[in-house]
Amino acid sequence: MKAPLYTTHAGEYEKAILNNIYNAHYERPTMLSMLPDLKGKSVLDLGCGPGVYAEFFVDSGAEVTAYDLSPQMIDILNDKFGSVVKCNCADISYGIPSEKDLSFDIVVSSLAIHYIEDLSFLFRDVARVLKNDGYFCFSTHHPMVDYLSSPSGNYYSRELLKQAWNTIGQPVPVQFYRRSLTELFGVISSSGMCVTSLSEGAPSEVLKEIAPDSFEHLSRKPAFLFIECRKADCLKSR
Repeated sequence: MKAPLYTTHAGEYEKAILNNIYNAHYERPTMLSMLPDLKGKSVLDLGCGPGVYAEFFVDSGAEVTAYDLSPQMIDILNDKFGSVVKCNCADISYGIPSEKDLSFDIVVSSLAIHYIEDLSFLFRDVARVLKNDGYFCFSTHHPMVDYLSSPSGNYYSRELLKQAWNTIGQPVPVQFYRRSLTELFGVISSSGMCVTSLSEGAPSEVLKEIAPDSFEHLSRKPAFLFIECRKADCLKSR
C-alpha cells in the first residue's frame, strides 16, 4: 500500500527521521549494532525509504541494492546516489523475483514488514537470495505494543490497524498489519531460516540528553522488535 507519509510527504519524512526519537535514537542504533562488517559485502535494502541506511551501507564500503514501493522515495535515492546504488521501485510483498539466488551477503529491512499482509512470499525469496553464510536483519513493530490497538482483542489474529502518526509535525493517516510472534516465527521457519539473534532495542545515550522522558519510556517499554535470521541448513551443517 502506498501510504501518503512515504509518497506525498516523502521529502518531509526524509528530513524528519534524520534526528527524531524513534528512528534516529532508537531504531537505527539498535539495527546498526546487529550488523557485521559491511566492507566488500553485497547488501539488499528492502523498504529503503529515503536512503538513510543505504547511505550508511555505501559509506561502509558495501555494494547496495535497494527496493521501495514509493516512487518518490526511489527518486530521492537516485538523486542522492545516482548509479552507486541499484534502486528498484517494486512491491516487495510479492517477493524479489528479479534478484538471483545466493547473491547477497546481508539483507536488511527497517520498519517495513508490518506493511505487508502475507510475509511468506518475501521471506522465502530472502532465503533464496541470501548466500549460505548470509544474514537477514529486520525491525518491525513490537507485537505486544500493536496488540494494545487490536480492534478484536484477539492477539493471535492478524489485523489491519489504521492510525494517524505525527512523524512530520502533522497527523498523517497510516495503516499496517499487526501479527503475533507465533505467526512471525512460523513464517521465518517455513522460509528455511531460523532466528539467531533477537533484541527489543535500547534508546541511544544521546536521547537521555535531548529527550529524557522519551529515554526513560523506551528504556522501560520497547516499541520495536529486532531480529537476525540465518539459513537453517547452513547452521545444521556446522
